[in-house]
Amino acid sequence: MNQLSDRLNRLSPSATLAMSQKSSELKAQGVDVINLSVGEPDFNTPDHIKAAAIKAVEENYSRYSPVPGYPALREAISAKLKNENGLDYAPAQILCSNGAKQSVCNAIMALVNAGDEVIIPAPYWVSYPQMVKLAEGEPVIVEAGIEQDFKITPEQLEAAITPKTRALILCSPSNPTGSVYSKEELAGLARVLARHERVIVIADEIYEHINYIGKHESIAQFAEIKDRVVIVNGVSKAYAMTGWRIGFIAAPEWIVKGCNKLQGQYTSGPCSVSQKAAEAAYTGSQQCVEDMRQAFERRKNLIVKLAKEIPGLEVNSPEGAFYLFPKCSSYFGKKDGERVINNSTDFAMYLLEVGHVATVGGDAFGSPECFRMSYATSDENIVEAMKRIKETLARLRQKEVRL
Repeated sequence: MNQLSDRLNRLSPSATLAMSQKSSELKAQGVDVINLSVGEPDFNTPDHIKAAAIKAVEENYSRYSPVPGYPALREAISAKLKNENGLDYAPAQILCSNGAKQSVCNAIMALVNAGDEVIIPAPYWVSYPQMVKLAEGEPVIVEAGIEQDFKITPEQLEAAITPKTRALILCSPSNPTGSVYSKEELAGLARVLARHERVIVIADEIYEHINYIGKHESIAQFAEIKDRVVIVNGVSKAYAMTGWRIGFIAAPEWIVKGCNKLQGQYTSGPCSVSQKAAEAAYTGSQQCVEDMRQAFERRKNLIVKLAKEIPGLEVNSPEGAFYLFPKCSSYFGKKDGERVINNSTDFAMYLLEVGHVATVGGDAFGSPECFRMSYATSDENIVEAMKRIKETLARLRQKEVRL
């Protein structure tokens, strides 16, 4: 009998990857689709990083690396954390993995037992609850709507903590909202966490450098909880290196050793050539990072302006990452012919199939009243996509039906 494990049957497929695949299928059929569903920079990896990879191949970096990554890469990450973030982490407190996604999953699998609760602010990245379920933990969702810029308060965090709470997953800058926690907001959360010594913070900071309000703030800066923080970061977003698959954690050594033990049993160390490329990213000129950040900020301003011109959408202004997460619930219950928009998944599918713009419904992110658009694409694509969305939604506004 063909029967998958209960562990796998508990998981849901990735909605972001599913929408991107649907978009690709339509494109293959000749449909002119603009894809705003994918969380991937549209820039090429900078030349000096590619050159380092070519050199690594020529120097025969073609064998297994140590499980936690080459010492030179971990030293480069240690220096980055000190110079950019004012944080002291020895190389032994750093573990490199096959992308930040594995880094998050490693931390969850290493720390969470069956029945443990993990607090996840919503909106959340689609994979967080699924990873907790994989570890047989219980996701505890704390909702933060657009009226509070999608950020939880200390009071909400305190109310969510129970004797079963093992971890909080905090993503800043955020996927899917682009919200960024200020130092003062993080300090408020840290004061709550300081009272609950069993709770670990998994701080996903992969969008650190795509920040429009100045210096990035890490919750690891607060001494009273630093020994309970797992920083997750990597090269995918800041250096346009999504396919190179290099992420890392910086954490107390006992957690790193646990993740190293886990990783050693199911993937071992990440790609040798990619590690040398990542080392060049961290030790070389950072001008490429700033150039891309400026381009993303320009695109952010453009898409926010155009989205605010679409009747029925409620829009805030993201402070980081490259996502816009408008509220679209005013369209629920409306229809085009016999097609009714019941929820944000219907809404996103309507935009794809009728407007030929790929977005992702907010249901997958724990916020069913919103939808996500990525502006990691050209200005021209943004202008055309928003034109299509505006024209497509105008068809719905004229055909309201009572359900």
